[in-house]
Amino acid sequence: MVTRAKDKIEGKRYIYNIRGRLEMTRRERLMNTLNGKPVDRPAVCFYEINGLDQDPDNKSPFTIYADPAWKQLIELTREMSDRIPRRGLSTLITQSPDCPLQALIRKEVVMEGGSEKTLLSLQCRDRILTAVTRRDPDVDTVWHLEHLLKNIDDLKAYLELPFPKFEETVNVAPVLNAEKAIGDSGIVMVDMGDPLCRAAELFNMEDYLVIAMTEKELFHRLLERFAVILQPQVDRVAAALPGRLWRVVGSEYASAPYLPPALYREFLTEYDKPIIRAIHKHGGFARIHSHGNLKGILGHLAETGIMGLDPVEPPPQGDVELREVREKYGKEWVLFGNLEASDLETLPTPRFEEKIKRALDEGTRGQGRGFVLMPSACPYGRKLSSLTMANYEAMIKSVEWL
Repeated sequence: MVTRAKDKIEGKRYIYNIRGRLEMTRRERLMNTLNGKPVDRPAVCFYEINGLDQDPDNKSPFTIYADPAWKQLIELTREMSDRIPRRGLSTLITQSPDCPLQALIRKEVVMEGGSEKTLLSLQCRDRILTAVTRRDPDVDTVWHLEHLLKNIDDLKAYLELPFPKFEETVNVAPVLNAEKAIGDSGIVMVDMGDPLCRAAELFNMEDYLVIAMTEKELFHRLLERFAVILQPQVDRVAAALPGRLWRVVGSEYASAPYLPPALYREFLTEYDKPIIRAIHKHGGFARIHSHGNLKGILGHLAETGIMGLDPVEPPPQGDVELREVREKYGKEWVLFGNLEASDLETLPTPRFEEKIKRALDEGTRGQGRGFVLMPSACPYGRKLSSLTMANYEAMIKSVEWL
């Protein structure tokens, strides 16, 4: 394994000081990690913060990144982190002009009290389904005020809709343009919600859980609908963009305390297996995203055939230690994590450095495919504290000074 000279952070400018030793580009480091090959040091990724999609010069009132502290973090991200921008599967697949759903959907965006509301209506025969979301100026998230499906009758009506129709050609430009923009500083990841994610997000959490547990036949019909839509999309994108990292989202909707392990296997494992297989068939790397408890579902996750898992949250947010996952599945999986986002924002830096040290130790100990140091999420407010910034810097220092 190649060792790297210590780099140092000087003021607000982050400079590499390499003293004649061989080092990898950040892209090489990440690709070696995915392939289970030696690296010069563990990769460190800031997850959603990638320095490409956060634009401090954007004047939109809904862009939080204009604060000077955010500019400092974006610079650190661009110059020092192992960057993994995400591009959604839906951005790579274009809906056909003659899609039968187009005439049934109405969408309206309105401003209300400084917030942006999106009103969606969907005509299902004699029934109109509605959903409402809201964006606020100081928070980089979307709030779901009203979900599209609210009861069994809504679900039955939704299942009678015609299937959407898509163009045959994959739009590879979003991925290729992002790869060109970041160069050797990282890799681009394809991001997708699996059938369970697409199904669960149609309901509020309470209604989803009740219907999934009491109306299993109907819920399977909904999962199968999304599987029929998504599988050919994954097949085509994986073939058009081979060898990329993918993130598959949906697992936590079926993990404890929401559903028992048996239903996890029924609702997620069986539907994700073909998706994972298609990604790997074309040399890609499928990683499942699953917050919270993992102990009861690790075997079912392994059954999907994944090559990666994130964010492996430590107790008490999760229920399994990183070292346990590494010992049992580390040879097959690249593990991404396991720094808790709340610790990133609140822990004094010396205590956060202890968490970093433990994660690096447990994530790289013994034989394993690879490890990427990464927080479970990122700040989403307009103001970024000096403590949070110092803790991001600590992540870089910890891996650079190994």
